Amino acid sequence: MKIAIISDLHGNYEALRPLRENYDELWVLGDLVNYGPEPGEVVDFVRANSSVIVRGNHDHSIGYDVDPRCGTRYQKMADVTRRYSASVLKKDQKEFLRQLPLKLELKRQDTSFYLCHAKPSDPLYGYCPEESEEWVKELGQVKADVLLVGHTHTPFVRQIGNRVVVNPGSLGQPKTGKSDACYAVWEDGSFSLKSFPYTVAEAIRRLKALQFPQEVEKDLITVLQTGSV
Repeated sequence: MKIAIISDLHGNYEALRPLRENYDELWVLGDLVNYGPEPGEVVDFVRANSSVIVRGNHDHSIGYDVDPRCGTRYQKMADVTRRYSASVLKKDQKEFLRQLPLKLELKRQDTSFYLCHAKPSDPLYGYCPEESEEWVKELGQVKADVLLVGHTHTPFVRQIGNRVVVNPGSLGQPKTGKSDACYAVWEDGSFSLKSFPYTVAEAIRRLKALQFPQEVEKDLITVLQTGSV
């Protein structure tokens, strides 16, 4: 069995369209919307093609009309693009985001999985990088063999004892120093981290067409190109 795992799409349909991985199931770890120019297209793709989805803080912000609680440097980008996402998404798309579960526990073959966007103790907002010792405590809250998370936009596979924490990284805004879209694959018990190039120039063109404030547009473009500001 082969599962493709994606996260943090952030309205970047240009990064989602070229995903050519063959899979039995597509799992999505949240943050379908905000920052990117095509949140509706991303939501529709995920609804049509994924079998497992959990809610991210940006999905929650649109579904419930609340602040996504981003870091200070990203707050202006989040505010502007949240208003845009809310204006273009249809009622049923917002309802879809609102109804997404915060966590899921699943089993495939002989492996058990726990899925959430950030971390089990704070599934929407908890920020926990790969090297953090918090993962030991977080694993203590779950019984699964594998903990799947997103949120940090940084891909990693970390073995802790006989269990593993996996972050596929971000498909729409990867924090790897380059623009390639990131994802993970689980196949018959083994994980691999993968990435692929996409037409960043087209994503930027679509972003510019929205005529966001110049400062916000510049930062969003920088994030697409380099992963951070």
